[in-house]
Amino acid sequence: MELLDATLAKIQPVDDAFLAKAQAKLDNKTKPLGSLGRLEEMARRFAAINENLSPETGKKVIFTFAGDHGIVEEGVSLFPKEVTPQMVLNFLRGGAGVNVLARHVGAEVRVVDIGVDYDFDPAPGLIIRKVAKGTRNFAKGSAMTREEAVQAIEVGIALADLAKSEGVSMLGTGEMGIGNTSPSSAIIAALSGCSVREVTHRGTGINDSVLEHKISVIEAGLALNRPDPEDPLDVLAKVGGLEIAGIAGLVLGAAANRIPVVVDGFISTAGALIACEMHPHVRDYLFAAHASVEVGHRMMLERIGAEPILDLQLRLGEGTGAALAMGLIDASVKVLNEMATFAEAGVAEG
Repeated sequence: MELLDATLAKIQPVDDAFLAKAQAKLDNKTKPLGSLGRLEEMARRFAAINENLSPETGKKVIFTFAGDHGIVEEGVSLFPKEVTPQMVLNFLRGGAGVNVLARHVGAEVRVVDIGVDYDFDPAPGLIIRKVAKGTRNFAKGSAMTREEAVQAIEVGIALADLAKSEGVSMLGTGEMGIGNTSPSSAIIAALSGCSVREVTHRGTGINDSVLEHKISVIEAGLALNRPDPEDPLDVLAKVGGLEIAGIAGLVLGAAANRIPVVVDGFISTAGALIACEMHPHVRDYLFAAHASVEVGHRMMLERIGAEPILDLQLRLGEGTGAALAMGLIDASVKVLNEMATFAEAGVAEG
């Protein structure tokens, strides 16, 4: 708990005065006021997080956390859990969706084995920080102990701390874990009080009968474990996932180190939501990459108070949406840094 407690103590709100300074700089560019819309919002937030009116965006890293889930035993997913390590190996070969899109925007993908039920050989791009070989089945008991949840959060914090020391300018979250929409739905249901049916969708593409089964399994898990909505760590430990905990830690660490963090879809946002529930100022450092097809995602974003940058009907995860959004954030900061002022361009102001 020591690292977690120290990290929570470091998190400060973003300075509203710096947001205003960044907007004033944008208002002096050769354009009508506010005419670049949400690009201006992204640029001013990025500058204020950095407390720098000419911030850097060069070094971008997406951490894709991988972990298995005991709930898969209940038949809630279209794919078997063996797909989790198979996809990790695909990431390491550079062949997955997140690899392609990260290359497109100039971001590095780092894969974190935080809880895969498989022993990987060391490989470039793989960070082995295994807390356990998957979670336990939360339909039969707690997914993790509280200590395991804290350990996984602290893995994410340590990675954010390392990124700060490396001069990383922007972090992205991603995940891989067969069955992980079930704990994500359970988390938002537990925290919000919404019904499981309102926040549960098809994940990898399950049919109507499997969806009904998935809803009943999650309902049973919540009834059995009774996670405390006033204690986000309790919710995470009882019905969450190791990769979700790692993402929560990365987001907390990003906020403590004043690094903008681009949060991917439904599962990543479950981690970000836990982080925001642990500290109210974390949301100042988040960029919500996109609106997932998963129905519970909108409720998560509303609870965090984040407006998604993109809506492309994505439901892949991995960090794919985060990569795409990073490209737009990068573009917004280039407007702030490179666009001419009225005086520089010799253009009359309106």
